[in-house]
Amino acid sequence: MHWMDVKMVRAKMEDVNSTNATWSNQEPGLPSASVAKRALAIIGGDKSVEPYYKGWHEAQSNAYDAMVNPGGCIQLGLSENKLSLDLLEQWFSTHNTAPAPEFEDTLNFKAIAGYPDVYHGLLVFRKLIAKFMDEVYGGVVTFNPEKMVVTTGATSAIEILAFCLADPGDVFLVPAPYYPGFDRDINFRSQVDLVPVPGLSENEFSITRAGLEQVFDESENRGKKVKAILMTSPSNPLGKTYSKDELLMILDFVREKGIHLICDEIYAGSVFGTSEFVSIAELVLAPPFEPSQVHVIYGLSKILGIPGFRVGLLYTWNDQVLDAAKRLTRFTSVPTLTQQILVSLLSDRQFLHSYLSENQKRLRARWNTVKHALQEAGLPFIPCTAGFYCWVNIGQTVGVTSKEQEHNLWRKLLYEVGVNVTLGSACQCTEPGWFRLCFAFVDDKTMAVALDRIKKFCYSVRQNGRCL
Repeated sequence: MHWMDVKMVRAKMEDVNSTNATWSNQEPGLPSASVAKRALAIIGGDKSVEPYYKGWHEAQSNAYDAMVNPGGCIQLGLSENKLSLDLLEQWFSTHNTAPAPEFEDTLNFKAIAGYPDVYHGLLVFRKLIAKFMDEVYGGVVTFNPEKMVVTTGATSAIEILAFCLADPGDVFLVPAPYYPGFDRDINFRSQVDLVPVPGLSENEFSITRAGLEQVFDESENRGKKVKAILMTSPSNPLGKTYSKDELLMILDFVREKGIHLICDEIYAGSVFGTSEFVSIAELVLAPPFEPSQVHVIYGLSKILGIPGFRVGLLYTWNDQVLDAAKRLTRFTSVPTLTQQILVSLLSDRQFLHSYLSENQKRLRARWNTVKHALQEAGLPFIPCTAGFYCWVNIGQTVGVTSKEQEHNLWRKLLYEVGVNVTLGSACQCTEPGWFRLCFAFVDDKTMAVALDRIKKFCYSVRQNGRCL
């Protein structure tokens, strides 16, 4: 949901009577107990009305199955990596996740059954995550576990940062197109608004200094306090890495404006193309930049394909943010049992090294399959070098020129073609017709069916004319 839409929902909620949708045996004439306006605002902005989430629902309720439901919907709208899940299943089936002797003092049953000593992650767990990140980042960055706060997923880490860096009504600038869930993650409870910084297809939707300056000035002129830039690196949904020069430009911008930078690097371990991944952590410690203005988000859900474990983290050089975040993890702490299981996994450095290498190969192979299919279908796309998705212009095939037409095309793809992809407008893309296509969620055979459906649709449109 766009930040302006959220504001309109809040305004409408001012006059909403919360009891009109609730069954009650309250005696007539007695006052009723209402819920908070902010709760009503979330209900008013229910995810079920968003196409992004509607697509999920259709793909779940009418899921494709080659034998049981061959006409069902194939999920290409969820950024989850199942390509290497078999490697983890094999590891867990052949390894004991009980604590090793060196961890028995902190991970025995009595220790994990009681309240933890800290809520922001056991030290042994943070140390192992730091070592894992060192390897994922190619050894060019060393992470300090004392600057790390472990949370129940990257979403919680991002929300904590929104709480710590901004007050309700303040804004974050977000290079667009961006991950649709950011609006929910940032705005629902912290009530911080997101302002897109539009990108253009002519330069592959790159972030520019001019674009940042324009949106920053427009926000300030509206009386809005800009507190941070929020970005994903590698980009979700573009599927590309950022160059060192681009990141230095952004660092210079936040330094001059006196604002923060939140860099979500959860796809750092999923780079499979020829381009090099550069972490913001590699650059921020050098003068003239101020490390306390920069905060890194990471997690295990993407690279290991285990979002259900709910393990994310916030890494910050800002002592005030670090102290506040530690206190806030009281509400978002990772269960000690989960940490124990992952300590066993993260301790197996040999397995993790081979896993990262094999996962990279599988992502590259899957992208090559998708790339060739898109080329056969005649669909323009941004060259993909990272992540589990690509940014493709399906709308060009049918002459999409408006958001309404884009929505109609999405509905046709979802309900008639049988593939769920993410609308560009849900990612705040200003050019209609672009979609995010996630390619790591389904197996090879299902992916082949999905790509065949897309190719047949494009062929049919070219043979029979526009379909909207």
